[in-house]
Amino acid sequence: MFAIIEDGSRQYKVSKGSLIKIDYRADASTGDKITFETVLLANGGGASSIGAPLISGATVTAEVVNNEVKGEKLEVQKFRRRKNSRRHTGHRQKYTAVKIDAIDVPGLEEKSE
Repeated sequence: MFAIIEDGSRQYKVSKGSLIKIDYRADASTGDKITFETVLLANGGGASSIGAPLISGATVTAEVVNNEVKGEKLEVQKFRRRKNSRRHTGHRQKYTAVKIDAIDVPGLEEKSE
């Protein structure tokens, strides 16, 4: 079973037990539960439930694994030729790592293989 959720204007394809990085949440600590209520699509293996635009009553529950995960370093360099003007800066985005615990979609049965 998988679902497509939206968080922070980004869409994520998740399944039970998957680990994803979402936008940094300063108020979340390790072990906290987060509930995503913007479920766009869910598939139980045999049938799908597609929202228009959301599936009403559907939730995805996740547990915070690591509050602060740093992304890769982005380096920004600005250079103007013949002006002796150079500037070099960098940036590292913060993320929150969560593990998906449960996907609950009313009326959708999970097909076991």
